[in-house]
Amino acid sequence: MQRLAGKTAIITGAAGGTGAVTATRFIAEGAKVIIADILDEQGKALANSLGENATYQHCDVSSEADWQALMETAQAIGDLNILINNAAVLAVGSIKDTDADAYMRVIQINQLGCYNGIRAAIEPMKKAGGGSIINISSIDGIQAKNGLSAYISSKFAIRGLTKAAAIELGCYGIRVNSVHPGGIFSTMHGAAPNQQPTEQDNAFYADFPLPRVGMPAEVANLSLYLASDESSYSTGSEFLVDGGWSAGRRLDILPSS
Repeated sequence: MQRLAGKTAIITGAAGGTGAVTATRFIAEGAKVIIADILDEQGKALANSLGENATYQHCDVSSEADWQALMETAQAIGDLNILINNAAVLAVGSIKDTDADAYMRVIQINQLGCYNGIRAAIEPMKKAGGGSIINISSIDGIQAKNGLSAYISSKFAIRGLTKAAAIELGCYGIRVNSVHPGGIFSTMHGAAPNQQPTEQDNAFYADFPLPRVGMPAEVANLSLYLASDESSYSTGSEFLVDGGWSAGRRLDILPSS
């Protein structure tokens, strides 16, 4: 049985990386998927490879006009049931070396882009009788580290926005949850499409509870659960897919089983 049969989904930032893997999985599970991105060539190629249930549309998530056009496309296909706010950029730099323009570029895409998506989806999902909004945050929306102030700010904001939206929209049958990947072997990690991790790629995670890097398919699996009716009583929550990173690290100087 296909878990998303009859559903229409929008996935932003889906031309590559985890977004592309998620789009592929959703189509396999029966959904019609709109791949939204600014990488037009990659996005069109992916949609063509996935067949008639995939559509590509250019969307700058910081643009309200682009979001409105995206919603019109979705409603021409069918009721909008699923939105995954996945588009994001990463900027590395100390607070001292990150000026306001660099900071706001990350906020505009990661944080405002997610906000715009939620706002745009409200009326279409109300019309559909409900839906599932999945905001892709990060382990860096749960804990912090140096050198990622803009990215961390945006990902913490998405976590809070998710809870506020869940409270406001639950009465319409619209569920809103956040997903927090950590250590995923994707394009943001520097991996090429379909590349498999090496021992060196896994080495950083050697003292994590699960001593390996995660894979995009593992994030897609969690998003699939949240998009499906199987998660019908889950909203306003954060779901981690981080190999136990947030739980802590195994210390060799202490006993272990």
